[in-house]
Amino acid sequence: MLKSGRRGFLKAGVLSAASLGTLGAMEGRGLPALAESALHLDKAPSPPPFKLGLVTYNLAKDWDIDTIISNCEETGFEGVELRTTHRHGVEISLNKAQRADVKQRFAASRVRLMSLGTTCEFESPEAAAVENNIEETRRWCELAQDLGCVGVKVRPNGFPKDVPEEKTLDQIGHALARCGDIARDHGVEIWLEVHGPGTMLPPNIHHILSVANHPAVGACWNSNDTDVVDGSVKPSFDLLKPWIRSCHINELCRTLLPWGSGLAVSEKKEPGFPEWEKPYPWRELFTLLRGIGFNRYTYAEVPESCEPIRFMHYYRALWQYHAA
Repeated sequence: MLKSGRRGFLKAGVLSAASLGTLGAMEGRGLPALAESALHLDKAPSPPPFKLGLVTYNLAKDWDIDTIISNCEETGFEGVELRTTHRHGVEISLNKAQRADVKQRFAASRVRLMSLGTTCEFESPEAAAVENNIEETRRWCELAQDLGCVGVKVRPNGFPKDVPEEKTLDQIGHALARCGDIARDHGVEIWLEVHGPGTMLPPNIHHILSVANHPAVGACWNSNDTDVVDGSVKPSFDLLKPWIRSCHINELCRTLLPWGSGLAVSEKKEPGFPEWEKPYPWRELFTLLRGIGFNRYTYAEVPESCEPIRFMHYYRALWQYHAA
């Protein structure tokens, strides 16, 4: 009889991968290294302190609230970040009764409504535009408070033309400090997504958050390719770890396995591979999150699927493998 259970499945998967050509990546190491790696899977992994969640962008963009809750409950996704403009309709235009209804529906489920994903941004050279975005952030904080959320996600979205980059970074930081006061007064947090052309670079996010210097303002790690330096996210992570309050993850199949596993894959891809297929060191990221005691949610931010339930089950299995 075949050995059942997750460890048996993983061991079978390791050996199957080898039989399908992965041995080419192990030239000079030999089968003993592979066998040793498979045996290590029998050691019971410790569960991560963080949980798996879902950003409604883009997999769930066409789902209503009941579908989001049902699909997440069925597949073991425990938290949700609701992104604005999606079919769920959780927007700052909701009245008090509608807000109470949304809060009750999540409270009655096994899925926590953790955060709201906005498109508020503060890099415009037009002062009026920045003020409008700060005011909109205020309204999102009010909604988050009414719904029992922890965070409101905002973002930088690149640099405006003909403006010194340092000036823009300072401006965003000062705007975030004001948003932090608003969030504090409503019992929530502001999470700055590591986002936008140029602004997504971890040194720039570090600059912004250092200027903001507000206890209610943190970072939403976004798992960008630009995090990776020589195959590692540690230098980028170390820049931002004092502020990390949330984490977006994406294609977990884009992985760099550690050499000690006997199945390492080179980070160098052949020309023509799509951008999303570049490897990302998920195991290292999750280990670093453990190291700072991160106990919130890693939110899957992935494309839509024609078989969402099947996809979410597979995604959770991959997440459990990397997080363990």
